[in-house]
Amino acid sequence: MSILTKEEAQAILKKVIGFSKADECEVNLSGSTGGNIRYARNAVSTAGEVSTMTLSVNATFGRKTGTAAINEFDDASLEKVVRRAEELAQLSPENPEYMPLLGGQTFEEAITYNAQTAAIDPDKRADMVGESLKVAKDAKLEAAGFLENSTGFRAMANSKGLFAYNKSTDVSFSVTVRNQEGTGSGYVSQSFNDVSKLDTLAQSKIAAMKANGSAGAKAIEPGKYTVILEPLAASDMLGNMFRGFDARNADEGRSFMSKKGGGTRVGEQLFNEQVTIYSDPMNPELPSSTWNNDGMPLKKTVWVEKGVVKNLSYSRYWAKEKGVPPMPFSRSMIIEGGTQSLEELIKGTEKGILVTRFWYIRSVDPQTLLLTGLTRDGTFYIENGEIKYPLKNFRFNESPVIMLNNVEALGKAVRSGDMLIPPMKIRDFTFTSLSDAV
Repeated sequence: MSILTKEEAQAILKKVIGFSKADECEVNLSGSTGGNIRYARNAVSTAGEVSTMTLSVNATFGRKTGTAAINEFDDASLEKVVRRAEELAQLSPENPEYMPLLGGQTFEEAITYNAQTAAIDPDKRADMVGESLKVAKDAKLEAAGFLENSTGFRAMANSKGLFAYNKSTDVSFSVTVRNQEGTGSGYVSQSFNDVSKLDTLAQSKIAAMKANGSAGAKAIEPGKYTVILEPLAASDMLGNMFRGFDARNADEGRSFMSKKGGGTRVGEQLFNEQVTIYSDPMNPELPSSTWNNDGMPLKKTVWVEKGVVKNLSYSRYWAKEKGVPPMPFSRSMIIEGGTQSLEELIKGTEKGILVTRFWYIRSVDPQTLLLTGLTRDGTFYIENGEIKYPLKNFRFNESPVIMLNNVEALGKAVRSGDMLIPPMKIRDFTFTSLSDAV
């Protein structure tokens, strides 16, 4: 029962709203089913399947809202959760920023569901992990990884006639491969809606190559270097930056989008002109839901164009306060790239450092978005267009805002987590000290 059709979900939501006596009622229904395999030291350690479904009710009287959730779906239970939400609403304080519910909306039909991914079973997962383990065993290396797939749906409806539904699939894979001495390490991570795009064999070979290639790392002096960030490293750096695209935070002086003396940086040339950032739920490489948690339609939106900030995200409340249309935000961000491969970026670099990934990233200064963290799982020195030798890992202090100002070249964008992002060649990236971690 975990994956309901659009019609099945709508029938339940209508029934729940029919029980409501509140001024306004919103109901959310979601479910998922999927499985996973975890392995370490070249052997499977756990495997399992999970199936869940939950319904939550928001009941509002005036500006007072109560929320209750349940995972039982007989009529008595559905009415019980509505009554509980209404009881909690009467006990709640008023929300001064409460916004009335939206009426009916029109949404594009999302492309987030893939039947082949939904059909993954334990045998398919075992085969995919088996390919990864064979790579490690044949190379006399040790692998630890995680493979997970899920199929899910979300639906929402309210007492003003809004109804939204989305069904999606996802498969993700990550593996760390190390040599037996523990002196070399490689890592890869990928996720897709379409399982046909995930090649665990090829990815594990990349991790194994880095595990062998990163052994015997040399130390060089910290400082400012030209770096080539693989897409995974680039997404590690930019993941937190997009929170700063919230208009309220910017207006209230709480983000890097805040202008000194007041106002926001919309219209400013904040990044290198090669940088264009947008979101598009209908992008086939990064499909996402066409509606947000408020029930607002999500469409293609340009946030940065040729380095110039074009838009910030406005919640319904903040848009009302500022007298502008709401601008919903999407977590699935696309950074336009060029046509060069990672190998071509390396070939065009006289001296530099190749970074596989970052980890343990922490904020130093939210106002400038200064971050600190460490390189990991394969850091290499580039000279005359070739990888010459592995490097000991570094700690860095860098802001993604400054980083995107210092772009020299962008490669072809690929999916990394919830982003489409290119490998990036960046000048003057700041490494502050060495790290003994592998």
